[in-house]
Amino acid sequence: MSLYSIPAHVAFVDALAAGLLERCAGDPLALAQAHVLLPNRRATRALTDAFVRLADGGLLLPRMTPVGDIGDDSFDRFAAGESALPPAVPALLRRLELARLVRAMPRDVGRSAVEALRLGDELGGALDALLAEEIAPDRLATVVENADLAEHWKETLRFLDLVITNWPPARDAIGGSDGGTRVAALIDALTARWRAVPPAGLVVAAGISGSSPPIVRLLKAVAVLPQGLVVLPGLDTDRGEIASARWAAIGCRAADAQSVVRDSEEHPQFAMKALLARMEWGRDEVADWGVATGRDGPAARTEAVMAAMAPAAAGWHAEAETTAFEGVRAVEAATPAEEAQVIALALREALTVPGQTAALVTPDRGLARRVAGQCRRWGLMVDDSAGVPLRLTPPGALALALVEAMAQGFSPVALLAALKHPLTASGERRLAWLGHVRRLDLVLRGVRPPPGLEAISEQLERWNVDAGARLRRSGADAEALAAGRARAAGLEAWWDGAAAMLEPLSQLEERGETDLPRLAAALREVGGALAGDRLWSGTDGRALAGLIERLEADGGVFGRFAIDEAPALLAALLSDIAVRPAYGGHPRLAILGPLEAQLQRADLMILGGLNEGVWPGRPAPDPWLAPAIRGQLGLPGLARATGLAAHDFVGGLGAPRVLLTRARRDASAPLVPSRFWLRLQAFSGDIVHDDGLLLLARRLDGAGRAHPVAKPMPKPAVARRPQILSVTEVDTLVTDPFAFYARSMLKLRPLDPLDQDPTAASRGNHIHGVLERWVNAGTGSTALLARFTEEMLSTEGKMFPLLRALWAPRARRALAWAGTEIERRQAEGWTTMMAEAGGELLLGNGITLRGRADRIDRDDSDRLVVVDYKTGRSPSGAQVRAGLANQLGLMMAMASAGVMRTKSGPVRPGVPEAIAYWRLAGGREPGKVLDPLKGRPPLSAVDHVDDVLARAERRTEWLLKTLTPFEPKLQPGLAWGDYDHLARVAEWLDRPTRRDRTGGGSA
Repeated sequence: MSLYSIPAHVAFVDALAAGLLERCAGDPLALAQAHVLLPNRRATRALTDAFVRLADGGLLLPRMTPVGDIGDDSFDRFAAGESALPPAVPALLRRLELARLVRAMPRDVGRSAVEALRLGDELGGALDALLAEEIAPDRLATVVENADLAEHWKETLRFLDLVITNWPPARDAIGGSDGGTRVAALIDALTARWRAVPPAGLVVAAGISGSSPPIVRLLKAVAVLPQGLVVLPGLDTDRGEIASARWAAIGCRAADAQSVVRDSEEHPQFAMKALLARMEWGRDEVADWGVATGRDGPAARTEAVMAAMAPAAAGWHAEAETTAFEGVRAVEAATPAEEAQVIALALREALTVPGQTAALVTPDRGLARRVAGQCRRWGLMVDDSAGVPLRLTPPGALALALVEAMAQGFSPVALLAALKHPLTASGERRLAWLGHVRRLDLVLRGVRPPPGLEAISEQLERWNVDAGARLRRSGADAEALAAGRARAAGLEAWWDGAAAMLEPLSQLEERGETDLPRLAAALREVGGALAGDRLWSGTDGRALAGLIERLEADGGVFGRFAIDEAPALLAALLSDIAVRPAYGGHPRLAILGPLEAQLQRADLMILGGLNEGVWPGRPAPDPWLAPAIRGQLGLPGLARATGLAAHDFVGGLGAPRVLLTRARRDASAPLVPSRFWLRLQAFSGDIVHDDGLLLLARRLDGAGRAHPVAKPMPKPAVARRPQILSVTEVDTLVTDPFAFYARSMLKLRPLDPLDQDPTAASRGNHIHGVLERWVNAGTGSTALLARFTEEMLSTEGKMFPLLRALWAPRARRALAWAGTEIERRQAEGWTTMMAEAGGELLLGNGITLRGRADRIDRDDSDRLVVVDYKTGRSPSGAQVRAGLANQLGLMMAMASAGVMRTKSGPVRPGVPEAIAYWRLAGGREPGKVLDPLKGRPPLSAVDHVDDVLARAERRTEWLLKTLTPFEPKLQPGLAWGDYDHLARVAEWLDRPTRRDRTGGGSA
């Protein structure tokens, strides 16, 4: 007997190691002469650990070789010299060459670079599938001609046939071979040698479940060796009547020498049945390995799980034993974050039992990273053996940030992300570097500068000039002015150095397109200048260095691409490189992917992420081979991945203790439970839900009971309270004294967003500027106003083309309406118009008010109208009458008192006639004059001026001349303000923190 199986509930590597030691017990050198073939490197490491656990003293281990990893060179070294084929084409070079072929497709000229790379990967997968199944290229052409397919599928298959035909010459020109073809050739040469000269020692093929023709030939060759053993993982060997019916319902039987008939690929035993069919062995010829270990689960559970997974044709013919699911718990968390917290608690709980091991197995790498982060809070370093995408490591993130900054023309957000990266300027210069970056952050706040490093230098120069002017206006002494100039010079010198480091990427950005070697060379130069050797150190740094080196050497085959495609292309290349941690993680805890968990066993197995689309994953449609074509060619169907996921799930359930977890929803939508979860729940009905872990997870980071705070009531000394304020600050004193305190006394200012598109305020300033220029020019004709408008739009359109396209029509309509309205008013006798008139007014209590009016109109009778331009929402008449909007009334008081001036001279006193808001929207209604004093009953401008002056004097006397506290939100019905979060308004006002219909931000 040479064909064996280790059941799913038995710890595979422990049983395999124990069985091999038992078979070699009579000869101390027999184990050292043995050769064990395993599916992958992780399995060899797990078997090594199993031998170490079982060793009593010294032990000579057998030779162990992984054969399932196509990119692994261990099997190649094992069979060195057995094949005349050259080494396999490097994976990245092959990938880029196939993507180049995809880009050459004539009917898809507009395809992006990253889409070509994705389709090239799928093309490589289709090519590997054909090579693995040893399907001749001419069969594809036959299928294309005979299949009843849509025309686009026929065109796709013709192109695929062309690639398969032309790929061998391109591969030979590179000087390599296909990995799958080379492995098959090595297997054939090795089996031929074995037939001629059988190995002297024991040869064991263990844990291999693949059923491709080369693997089948290898297993058959091992099985017929004098000392050959084939040990299958998790084969259902139950020969009972019900189990036999289940096995028969799995639709897989031998059809010919090269293919099998498939109709139950989603079943966990399908791969085993397909393998036995191709090996031409029956299940009755497979013996039990017959070794038990201390890490085995109950056999009854395996029988119950196999019954729960029965094909639909077989149905459920038995119920689970009462004790079958003892030791299995389930947790349904509300969110993935809560699920990660539950799993971390379970891992920590496992450590309370001496010697106990625990492992999380999940295909969800995001969940794995969350769990690892949760464990770090307790000092538990648990490595994810499936690896982390290079894109998510610090070196990969810096490389991607640099390319993103280049593609965006060094826009503020992208540029600062690169300059603030933890690897940038690490070491002793880090603190000074961050100080300069923070000052640059302030410089770049607001509307986005034009693209390029030079534009940032120009904005920095303007900022330093304006900062110096602000210092001089504030009355700073000579020492403060000198310190300000030194800071400005230091910032400019630092930026000159930083810009020089970024220059290689800037040169690429200016060209508009590039290729992978040039991009990699620029990244190497810029990354080295910014981060030094730290960028290339460690496992992740070496992985990035290797990628950069290969792109410089082989990236030219991909061809050129646009600069704006570079970030997505680099992200795809970085995402496909898994950085696996070196040894040093926790010895008793592990986080594994399903592939890494094959053949491994822990005392507690946590199967996480049990939702549809995760475990099992969604079958990815093949863009090159339609399902019908795959069936005709004899290729595995798209559901094969589901069957392999089911096999991994059954293997994980074989542990002594199992925890099943899932989240009910994520950030976007509710989640559907995995079909495996639903089958177990429906079949057993009594899996215990661990509410204790769930409650503990919720309490661990629970906020507890909230204790509301009282209103902040700051009460500074009268001597510290300002005696000069603007007319807009009077409105703030009326509605929200705390906001006045925060802004005017604490000098707190909300920062403008970074990388801001032109806002409504900035657009309004442009409208104001055009009208001010036109009024100061003596108004003149509407043709002159139109010329000023086009000059403004041309200047702004160079920086913001989208703004010019979308806003320019509205701006033209609004300004044209304003010009027509001014001409109409001139015809009515309002002959004098003064733009941007400003002044100061001393109140009776000694408080000075300052203000500036957009425009003041005067007629021959010295009647005055104060006009305020509004491109957005204007105060309502009710707000003006209620004293909540006093700005225009106070401006009128200044104008009528004769305390205002324009650039051309003082404004002569006059009689208040009206105040008006000009709404310049530029929409269907391009403009409208709003008089807030009209209403029932109408209010005269003279009376309104008297009211606002009295109100301003009372309010300033109350809040600026006495110890009255600055209470927040005296008018809670108004929009949320910039300082409401400091006043903690949401805590004591009992109002939702959301935008209301009046606008504003959240508290």
